[in-house]
Amino acid sequence: MRKIVVIGAGQAGASLAVRLRSLGHDGSITLIGEEPVAPYQRPPLSKKYLLGEMTLERLYLRPESYYRESDIELRTSSAVVSIDRAGKRISVGSREVSYDCLALCTGAVPRGLPRSIGGALPGVHTVRSLADVDAMAPAFVEGARALIVGGGYIGLEAAAVAATSGMRVTLIEAAERILQRVAAQETSSYFRALHETHGVDIRERVSLERLTGEGRVTGAVLSDGAELKVDVVIVGIGVTPSTELAESAGLEIENGVWTDIQGRTSDPSIWAAGDCASFPYKGTRIRLESVQNAIDQAECVAANMLGSEEDYVPQPWFWSDQYDCKLQIAGLCTGYRRIVTRGAGHSVSFWYYADETLLAVDSMNDARAYMIGKRLLEMGKSPDRAVIANANVDLKPLLRG
Repeated sequence: MRKIVVIGAGQAGASLAVRLRSLGHDGSITLIGEEPVAPYQRPPLSKKYLLGEMTLERLYLRPESYYRESDIELRTSSAVVSIDRAGKRISVGSREVSYDCLALCTGAVPRGLPRSIGGALPGVHTVRSLADVDAMAPAFVEGARALIVGGGYIGLEAAAVAATSGMRVTLIEAAERILQRVAAQETSSYFRALHETHGVDIRERVSLERLTGEGRVTGAVLSDGAELKVDVVIVGIGVTPSTELAESAGLEIENGVWTDIQGRTSDPSIWAAGDCASFPYKGTRIRLESVQNAIDQAECVAANMLGSEEDYVPQPWFWSDQYDCKLQIAGLCTGYRRIVTRGAGHSVSFWYYADETLLAVDSMNDARAYMIGKRLLEMGKSPDRAVIANANVDLKPLLRG
């Protein structure tokens, strides 16, 4: 276990490398990333950084000097092209790097639009990397016309930043409602109303037929026959786990790089963490696309690489900032049957139940409801729905015992 190599220098990869050192690993650690910069935060990219409220230096997870001082070899602008499992080495360009233990933290890649409908036209962007946001930033000017394709959280956050910048924003969602895959009707309605008050034109049950333009995108034709003039298109239609390296190496794939509950892949010398990894959870197998999962899972895997034998049992939570609204989510809402509403208006929370069992909480501008809901989920408690619905009842006593 002297030589540990981490492929992927995002949140998971950086967290794993840092944790290895903090746990006392005194062998070599090599952290390899394709981007030309040190590991950085992704959530502020499409918000504060794009709006000019955060500098590049503040994006970095740690200063570059940290990696030198911690004896972590950080290789940027480096693409790993293959893994030789038998020889325990990887190819990085024309060079080879040997390992005793390997971690895959390759993340996920955004889905783009097909070239056949204009997806490759200049002015069409996805939101994932620093380069993505730097490329779209010049188009974020007052009065410009933006088309957002996709009504998930990425699309809605992009719409919020565009509207805040004074752009004229149209958002289209092919499903019956925005956030249909990840949230209840109540949460969808809240955010639809929020965006409409900021001038965003939300069109549900409408998809993109094609983009038009000579040399650059200038228009869009929608499935309902509408034609729009556009200056910039932002695509937020989800991501796919980055599994190409793992697949070519013959590792098991199941909606991501398959791992056991401790983070091992089908090769006991190779581990995985972050957006690319699928793992057992409550009788099923999931991937979690969140910063907190990337950190927690990576730190658990680091400990297990050093012999801890610790099961990874996440307590999922997520957040989204849009305008002056802070959405905080605890738990996973899959399988809910009932929604309990607590509060109203600007500050409200929606509690997901499967019959009598609490599954998740969506909290808008109500940090107290979020924190109590999160703790209840961690404790395995499911309070009576009538208690939750009564905004005059203090929920804190529910945490006792």
